[in-house]
Amino acid sequence: MASRTGPPGGAASYADCVDSLRNSLKFLEASVETIDRGVSDFPRLMTVLKTVRHYELIPQPTLAAAEASLRDEIGPYIAFLLSRADAQVERQERRIETLKARAELQQGRLARSDDPMRGVPKTSNKSRQQLRGEDKLRARIVRQRKEALRYGIERLELEVLQKERELRKRLDSR
Repeated sequence: MASRTGPPGGAASYADCVDSLRNSLKFLEASVETIDRGVSDFPRLMTVLKTVRHYELIPQPTLAAAEASLRDEIGPYIAFLLSRADAQVERQERRIETLKARAELQQGRLARSDDPMRGVPKTSNKSRQQLRGEDKLRARIVRQRKEALRYGIERLELEVLQKERELRKRLDSR
C-alpha cells in the first residue's frame, strides 16, 4: 500500500497552515480579552445607561379632570382663607383708625393740660383764699369729674365718627 504523505511540499504547506492558525488563535484570544474587558463593566453600564421615566405623559382630559378635582377640593379653603385675610385687613384698618382717633384725643388732652386755667373761670385771689381745706378738695374733685366727663364726651364723639366711617366704608364696598 502506498503511504499518504502527500505532495513533497505538503509538509511546508501544513506548517504554513499551522502558523496561520496559531496567528488566528492569537488574534482571537486578543479579541476575547478585549471583549472581556468591555463586558466586565457591563452590569455597571446597564445601570448607568438604564432609562428612567421622570415624566409621564398624560392625556389632556385626564389632566383637566385632575385640575378640576383639585380646584373643587381646595377652592373652598382658598375662599375661606381669603375672606379671613380680608376680615383681618379690615380689622387692622379699623384698629389703625381707632388708634389715630385716640392719639388725636390724647393730643387734645395734652394741649388742654398745658393750660390748666383754660376751662376754669377767672376768680379773684380773695375768693380762692376763701376756699379752705374741705372746699379746696371738693373743688378739685369737681374739676376732675368735669375733666373726666369732657374726656368721655370727646371719646364718645370720636367713637361716633369711627362708626360713621366704618358704616360708610361698608356701604361703599357693597
